[in-house]
Amino acid sequence: MRSRTQVPQAAAPVGTARAEGMVERPWMDFRDLWTEALAGVLARPMRSALTTLGTVLGITTLVITIGISSTAGNQIVGRFDALTATSVTVGVPSAASADSGPLVDWSDVDAVRRLAGVESVAALADSKETASVEVRSNDVVAPGEVSGQTMAVVAASPTLPAAVRGELTAGRFFDDGDIARHDRVAVLGDQAARLLGISSVEDSPAVFLKGQAYTVIGILGGVEREQQLATAMILPPTTAADRTGLATVTRVLINTSLGAARQVARQAPIALAPGAEASLTVTAPTDPTRAREGVQGDVNGLFLVLGLVSLVVGAIGIANVTLVTVMERVGEIGLRRALGASRRQVAGQFLVESTTIGLLGGVVGAALGMVVVVSVSAVRDWTPVLDVRLALGAPVAGALVGLLAGLYPSLRASRMEPVDALRS
Repeated sequence: MRSRTQVPQAAAPVGTARAEGMVERPWMDFRDLWTEALAGVLARPMRSALTTLGTVLGITTLVITIGISSTAGNQIVGRFDALTATSVTVGVPSAASADSGPLVDWSDVDAVRRLAGVESVAALADSKETASVEVRSNDVVAPGEVSGQTMAVVAASPTLPAAVRGELTAGRFFDDGDIARHDRVAVLGDQAARLLGISSVEDSPAVFLKGQAYTVIGILGGVEREQQLATAMILPPTTAADRTGLATVTRVLINTSLGAARQVARQAPIALAPGAEASLTVTAPTDPTRAREGVQGDVNGLFLVLGLVSLVVGAIGIANVTLVTVMERVGEIGLRRALGASRRQVAGQFLVESTTIGLLGGVVGAALGMVVVVSVSAVRDWTPVLDVRLALGAPVAGALVGLLAGLYPSLRASRMEPVDALRS
């Protein structure tokens, strides 16, 4: 105890110094208050641990929910950007004069490939006449049996797999040599191959279109863009022009880097048809910023509410246990008041105790929450997103919760009269 304030002992004569006849009231500085509070917390270690557990669970839940929501939101945003914000499609009208020729030639895609931000590009030709054509196939197991299926027939440039974000599950895609030789080869979409009973190209299976045989050299699967190609028969441009009349490019598929789609959408028509770019139609993604922020904001808001609810539950636990502690220590409170402790000192002791419990819970909860976020991200093969401010603010939040939870119990303790407290 240290002397800080003075109270009058008896009435002082008029004219005497006010300091005369005063006695000192003992007081505690913050170190003494902290020592007394820590002793109170450690006096019942099991109860203190169980009380701290409520804050630990609340802070852990808060850190986990915010961390997981940020990580999941980042994955959603990444997928949204990769699949939507990087795709540009240039449509070419089919009505072109015979004198001027087609607006876009198969070789014009090379000019688009040289644009900044373009990762892959391919030309595609289809028509209503070839949207539903019967394709027949020899059965590899029993060559005498022939099966037929109706599917679309399209022509494409050799760079189609990259442009539609697909991969060859069997064989290869046709190349410039096949195009130059006008080879009667074909690539089937994975679903088209399944319908025709073709699972391998090692034996060079043949499919028949309008009575002419085409050797299947590859099967294209995993198509993320232009998914109708999964049920189509894909031919080289020259072969398609000779056999089916698909000679004119109808669409140009472009994949760009993130953030370059809008610029490429403006430049691609000029690169494909200089002077006639107004005749082409461009389909480009809208600015994803608002949608991205909306998705992430909704996810963060949902999980933040859940975390705050858990934190409130922890605060109620601290308040309940602190109030019970006050009622159990009525005699101690009365003795302190009788020895000269002020109401403020009594209230401060219980406030420091509840704040200490909240602070410990915040530190432990923040550590556990970050461990869980990193572990879940490792299992899901995600990149964990952890805000340093969250890690530093969690202990502060725990201390604040403890402080608020201890307000009512500390006020109740400070209002006890010494005589009543000792008598009870």
